[in-house]
Amino acid sequence: MSSELVLTLAERGIFTILLITVPVLLLALAVGLLVSIFQATTQIQEQTLAFIPKILAVLLGLVFFGPWMLTTIVEFTSSLYMNINQYIG
Repeated sequence: MSSELVLTLAERGIFTILLITVPVLLLALAVGLLVSIFQATTQIQEQTLAFIPKILAVLLGLVFFGPWMLTTIVEFTSSLYMNINQYIG
């Protein structure tokens, strides 16, 4: 296995991971920002207030984006298994 092939596989893997995690992370970031702005304007300094909306947003994001995320992971894994003979020999 050449170093180019290893780097290509690592690059594809990292890109797939980033592609899958970005929607959920952006949802958590946006909700966290909105809660922080709400806390700053109302001067509520409760530390646990941000957790429940973030958890709910991430769960809703997983429900909404879950099928697409699963399809993307399965396609990536399937392409790895289909080309395993090229990677080994």
